[in-house]
Amino acid sequence: MSQSPDPTRQFSSVIHDGPDRAPARSMLRTVGFTDADFKKSVVGVASTWSMVTPCNMHIDQLARDAAAGADAAGGKAIIFGTITVSDGISMGTPGMRYSLVSREVIADSIETVVGGEGFDALVAIGGCDKNMPGCIMALARLNRPGVFVYGGTILPGIHPDSKKECDIVSVFEAVGQHSAHKIDDEALRKIEACSIPGPGSCGGMYTANTMASAIEALGMSLPNSSAQIAISKEKRDDCRNAGAAALALLKAGIRPRDIMTRKAFENAITVTIALGGSTNAVLHLLAIAHTANVKLSIDDFTKIGEKVPVLADLKPSGKYGMAHLTRIGGLPPLMKMLLDAGLLHGDCLTVTGKTLAENLKDVQPYPTDQDVVRPFDNPIKKDSHLRILYGNLAPEGAVAKISGKEGLQFSGKAITFESEETALRAILDGKVKPGHVMVIRNEGPRGGPGMREMLSPTSAIMGKGLCKDVALITDGRFSGGSHGFVVGHITPEAFNGGPLAIVKNGDPITIDAVKNELTLGLPAKEIKARLKAWKPKKLKETRGILAKYAHTVTSASEGAVTDKNL
Repeated sequence: MSQSPDPTRQFSSVIHDGPDRAPARSMLRTVGFTDADFKKSVVGVASTWSMVTPCNMHIDQLARDAAAGADAAGGKAIIFGTITVSDGISMGTPGMRYSLVSREVIADSIETVVGGEGFDALVAIGGCDKNMPGCIMALARLNRPGVFVYGGTILPGIHPDSKKECDIVSVFEAVGQHSAHKIDDEALRKIEACSIPGPGSCGGMYTANTMASAIEALGMSLPNSSAQIAISKEKRDDCRNAGAAALALLKAGIRPRDIMTRKAFENAITVTIALGGSTNAVLHLLAIAHTANVKLSIDDFTKIGEKVPVLADLKPSGKYGMAHLTRIGGLPPLMKMLLDAGLLHGDCLTVTGKTLAENLKDVQPYPTDQDVVRPFDNPIKKDSHLRILYGNLAPEGAVAKISGKEGLQFSGKAITFESEETALRAILDGKVKPGHVMVIRNEGPRGGPGMREMLSPTSAIMGKGLCKDVALITDGRFSGGSHGFVVGHITPEAFNGGPLAIVKNGDPITIDAVKNELTLGLPAKEIKARLKAWKPKKLKETRGILAKYAHTVTSASEGAVTDKNL
């Protein structure tokens, strides 16, 4: 054999062609290669399957479907695995420190396998929250033709008594209700037992569904991949089509960075806002943009948010789950609305090989009798719910998710905590009172390390009935399931000497989602004196992945990436 000049075998030919590559071919024959396969383009299929979480438990079959699609289109697929960490399971424990870290591990591992094995193209399938940005970051790094596939959303659970729909956030909030003696042990067990009925990612517009939608708007997944039920024929078809699409992109010479342009990121932000999506989208889109060499900052979310309304009435603050959006047509009709209103860039290229406008050309509007997605003249909120706040508590920015239902301003007295666990216990024990602004610090990317999500305390606040009376601010972050008066991603983080580190119990704090300010109500002289007296702490971890992460990670305002300063 001689090395192929075929551009669709740019990488696999180095591995497969020539007499000296006989040992490699010998090994590959054992995993299913024939003589004919050595002449084909190799498509890697990155599977995030595991039995760690319902979000990913079905992805092994989806990976086989994607591989079948690639093979049928004339390629040779190779399935390989990467990790996942379940946010819902690790939430509120030290294990949650590994969640955001897993995004980097996923990107690293996919890059490693694809680069090491000489794959020409890639299909990456993600389920739980960090899988998706991890997969896309790998695609951006490798810049080999590829498609992302979302594993799909879970169906809602049905409560056996009330017959109402429920999901994982219902369980978290039930913990607070139980603590407040609003429900007993048996009622808690019932909602625990019914809320997760099968495979798929958490069912509201939480982080998984937010990122899946943002990635579709970015152009990196096939139309409506983001709004399909995990265990549906449509999702399996999506996987087969993605396998074929990866080959088509390879033949056309279209690479991820041709698709992930500045305008494509603006489209992703626009769709995230219109859906009322998770604050994690800010963190992840910044990280993906960095990896794709696209200039993006937290201030872009403010600029775009000034003209984009929240249109979807989706959980956690809204009425419906992702399954309801799926039933009325998914994401394309909303994107068509946004495009027709001049809020999307229709000329952006996508993984179909067509532009966004071409993909949406024949999309029909939502049924007239639905109220999941509202018209522009009756929005949930006239501008973005994602607020980038600055002020003497957040000199480098912070991210809030303010739907307006909580109000737009909150002033109260600080009650400080050095960890999520102590904060949760204080809520459940009744020590957090109306008028408190909870300050949870040293939970940032370095201080955690790992920037844990605060779904347990925010859900406990909801369950206790304090959602309009208590605010929570942190240098950690929030689950997409969190709602209420919450501010996260405060930078600089407390561990790095940010002003959050010097807040004391009783200090006045104001959150203003109109002026986009987060303010500590103390004289500048007092703040300066406290900062001067502050002494840094030692890193909590000195070995292993958390220690490596703490030494390399940037601030949340830069996406918490680990390769910026290399």
